[in-house]
Amino acid sequence: MKNVVAEIVTFALIDGITNESFVEISKGTEAFCRAQPGFVHRQLSRGEDGRWTDYVVWETMENAKSAAAAFMADGCTAELMKSIVPDSANMRHEDVLWDMAA
Repeated sequence: MKNVVAEIVTFALIDGITNESFVEISKGTEAFCRAQPGFVHRQLSRGEDGRWTDYVVWETMENAKSAAAAFMADGCTAELMKSIVPDSANMRHEDVLWDMAA
């Protein structure tokens, strides 16, 4: 298996943003993500504690870091970023060492 990189971002939403509305807001960034070199897969989940996780898989660490920098500067992210509690976001990049597909 070719090693890939996981970008894992956890965060909380501001009051008043529903699950459904945030999913729709996130879909507004889909074209941007798909257009980035090395994009493989993306998932968005919400835990029982109300914190969200945006999990994106990239072909290389360079792809992941480049896309993360471009994401923050792109206009498609403004509404998404306004929905997240300031200072609640935590982003990390990890080498995927094993993947068990269905």
